[in-house]
Amino acid sequence: MDLAWVQTHRRATGRADLVLAPGERVLAGGTWLFSEAQPEVTGLVDLTAMGWAPWERLPEGGLRLSATCTVEQVQQAPWPAPWLARQCADALLMSFKVQSAATVGGNLCLALPAGAMIALTAALAGEVLIWTPGGSERRTPVTAFVRDAGVVDLRPGEVLRAVDLPGPALRAPTAFRRASLTTYGRTAALVVGRREADAVVLTVTGAVPRPVVLELPVAASEPAVRDAVDRAGGEVGWYTDAHGAPDWRAAQTGLLAAEVHAELGGGAR
Repeated sequence: MDLAWVQTHRRATGRADLVLAPGERVLAGGTWLFSEAQPEVTGLVDLTAMGWAPWERLPEGGLRLSATCTVEQVQQAPWPAPWLARQCADALLMSFKVQSAATVGGNLCLALPAGAMIALTAALAGEVLIWTPGGSERRTPVTAFVRDAGVVDLRPGEVLRAVDLPGPALRAPTAFRRASLTTYGRTAALVVGRREADAVVLTVTGAVPRPVVLELPVAASEPAVRDAVDRAGGEVGWYTDAHGAPDWRAAQTGLLAAEVHAELGGGAR
């Protein structure tokens, strides 16, 4: 859809260009911004001109994904095990055209419960790097950055710069499960597990308004896993929309979590 109210478009090439005038909005991939009317938006500031590398290697085997890294480029990054990035990228049912334009920063800032990059980065202990006004920066975990459906921890004048993923989490064994109402439907419940030395870390998205992370003993029984998921989901509230009712989502999430825990925990019952 055309943004009929937009009067200006400028390319940001430095931090000084990121000071927004009233009505301006930062633009990365624009796959959502251009998808519906935005009458409050009168100007666009293009982040892609900043020249950020899509991804960078960090010390100790870590990985930085820039805010302007596309979902397609995410899958081309040097992952120890690339299959998780591919599965998360496909979970939102983005076409290859959308994946070539949609960005990590846009996916996180949109804060959809089924956000593909939210699931990936939260499950891998991601930390968001935020540029603040005046040339400073701050960091916050992805799980704290996404506060609710459509609500993120960005204050006036702040811009999401990148997401940093620690090396140990990238190298950890992982497992992935998702559910939807139809074979090719959008994710209604998604669970990603990460095996630590003495625990299984479960990250739940899709069925809840914000990412929920649970650290459970490797030897936890299936009923204990289901109970923990049920309590955690109840605390934040099970999400509901056209892609699934809350009670169905709760039941699916418990099942998926038990399967992921069993795969990573050695089949404890």
